[in-house]
Amino acid sequence: MPVRNLIFVAFVEPVTDELVFPRTHWPLHITLVRFDVDSDGAAGQLAAVAGPLAEPALGATLTVGEDAGFGRNGSVAVSLIQPQKDLQALHEQLVAAVRSLAGKVLTPAHTLSGYRPHVSHHGDKRLNPGDAVVLDRIALMDMAPDGDRTVRRILKLWSRD
Repeated sequence: MPVRNLIFVAFVEPVTDELVFPRTHWPLHITLVRFDVDSDGAAGQLAAVAGPLAEPALGATLTVGEDAGFGRNGSVAVSLIQPQKDLQALHEQLVAAVRSLAGKVLTPAHTLSGYRPHVSHHGDKRLNPGDAVVLDRIALMDMAPDGDRTVRRILKLWSRD
């Protein structure tokens, strides 16, 4: 059975349900948790479990902190998100949901107490220290819809709209 690579994110730019975009053109977002699952049905189960977790977090105000460098040799420019209890709780609940359905978290060192929410810079698109961001779009993403690793697809979007 093929493994599906999925991710929960909080978009800080407008997106629409079922949006498909090239992997090189992500809208600005905060990664909540990246994971693999072993079945197609797990995505639907996770969407059902995640809805009641995501909806209460919608509307939380986040503050952009300092810039940092992530990845190998700090080569990925990011804007850190200052600690915020609703965002941390959502992350922890989503990690628990993934694990409860036998999902494999891909970055265990960067989860739970190691979670450092951030928004990667994309060319000129970025957030600046002190910016306020409202947590108003949370999505379950497919990192290789129909096996195509060159695009990403929103499988489920929860929003305040």
